Amino acid sequence: MARTIKQQARFAGLLYMVLGVTAPIGLLYVPGKLIVSGDATATADRIRASESLFRLGIAAELIPQVVGIFVALALYRLFKGVNKTLARQLLIFGSLVSVPITMLNVLNNVAALQVLSGAAYLSVFDQPQLDALAFLFIRLHSLGLDIASIFWGVWLFPFGMLVIRSGFIPRILGYLMMVAGATYLANAFATLSLPQLVPLIEKVAMPLYFGEVPIMFWLLIWGARGPLADTPVSE
Repeated sequence: MARTIKQQARFAGLLYMVLGVTAPIGLLYVPGKLIVSGDATATADRIRASESLFRLGIAAELIPQVVGIFVALALYRLFKGVNKTLARQLLIFGSLVSVPITMLNVLNNVAALQVLSGAAYLSVFDQPQLDALAFLFIRLHSLGLDIASIFWGVWLFPFGMLVIRSGFIPRILGYLMMVAGATYLANAFATLSLPQLVPLIEKVAMPLYFGEVPIMFWLLIWGARGPLADTPVSE
């Protein structure tokens, strides 16, 4: 039996919420516990003392990316009847581009873990050199996330436009998503190209990122409302 728009929206919202709950573990919680800004030795000591937590962070980056593929597919199915071109853009930017970049970028953290593993083949380096090398990989991982976040921002534009045009989700949620998308882009480009602007952007960026959050709760709780809510999803 075909799902209705409301049922498909709630299914997409459930997957989106799983992504939204798990991703911050790898992107925020674990780095906050283990990485000491500008201090390679302290960071390396923390990782060696809490290797299992660092590995949890790696898993918590990979799992949301796998879930993210299914989120994009579920949203494509939900919105393709609204505008197929925008729905395809959502699918491409939300999974086909950003997911490979993010998953490949996790190799930097895996490399940092290998450098700190104490393997015999690394004995040609002294400890400060190993700590510095591991910290370099961690910094590369952070910059790789900035590159991936360009597409985390870009995908919110077709997504937001689809919400605005849908007729079964409040338009304000679409506008909030595009504000969040612009914030991702501004922060990424500042970090990579104009680092002197990062402190200024960070002062206003954090609350704007939360523009992506309301759509998760709306999809999960209400799914869709209005005369189109009980319409079968188009094939």
